[in-house]
Amino acid sequence: MKATVVQFETQGPPDVMRHVEVEIPDPSPGQVMIEQTVLGLNFIDVYFRSGLYPLELPSGVGAEAAGKVVALGDGVIDFKIGDRVIYGGGPPGAYATFRNFPADKLIPIPDGIDDETAAAIIVKGITAEYLLLRCYPVKAGEDVLFHAAAGGVGQIAGQWGTHLGANMIGVAGGQDKCQLALKNGYAQCIDRKSENIVTRVKALTNGSGVSVVYDSVGKDSFEDSINSLKPMGMFVSFGTTTGEPPAIAPSRLQKMGSLYITRPTLVDYMAVRGDMLNSANQVFDLLQKGVLSVTIGQRYGFDDIIQAHVELEAGATRGSSIITF
Repeated sequence: MKATVVQFETQGPPDVMRHVEVEIPDPSPGQVMIEQTVLGLNFIDVYFRSGLYPLELPSGVGAEAAGKVVALGDGVIDFKIGDRVIYGGGPPGAYATFRNFPADKLIPIPDGIDDETAAAIIVKGITAEYLLLRCYPVKAGEDVLFHAAAGGVGQIAGQWGTHLGANMIGVAGGQDKCQLALKNGYAQCIDRKSENIVTRVKALTNGSGVSVVYDSVGKDSFEDSINSLKPMGMFVSFGTTTGEPPAIAPSRLQKMGSLYITRPTLVDYMAVRGDMLNSANQVFDLLQKGVLSVTIGQRYGFDDIIQAHVELEAGATRGSSIITF
């Protein structure tokens, strides 16, 4: 079987990526071969391609795809040929027309959810699930600050957090993005381009600060994040789009009110298959009930991978982005 895959021999800017035709072997024991229909675009793809995350080179890229099972390796009993499946995570290499993938890392796509919707929501959705329900379990009535509120994860988190009864405060860049956040569950949204985040947080919480900050921005937002927390608040750093946050002395956490800091990863929270399936099932269930919705802000062709990365890295995308063949 021949497949077209996106690879790079050196890490760097978007134009290091190339389309290459390769031979795909039969799936190994425990694997299935997937004919991929829709790819999800995520910022972790930028981390791997740019060199922020180390890789053995040459490497593929991409972490999320939906498709159809077309071949089974020995020992696979949970799937059959023709099943519609999705995955979010695993080794980079999702940008491909066909791919062999471990069956125990695959998620069945429920009837009634199309491939585009599945590919647009699954990584963002399971990320929101582990952040809001397991990393720091958000409770009704709590004040929550969420950066990049107009992005793919941010929109899902706004809807889900409001469903949990939290007071969701978003941060976004520009009034258009703030309006988008407000349409996706946030009670308020702070424009980081024109407003002082800490001042606005204090005003919105009667001076107390928030219980938890979810921050995927990194270096540029670090001080605003920790200064927005109430005593014994939690800073959840789950991304670094502007670079690694600075080191902080434990004594500073003490003096700021016994704060907590954590740096979770999707890989750890989805390492157990039961946890992964439970997370995905919650996402699909809330999607089918209308509690969650996904905005596909950008659709790119498979030949437009470089453009997709340029726009994602520049912060020019809104909601979720997908790549179709």
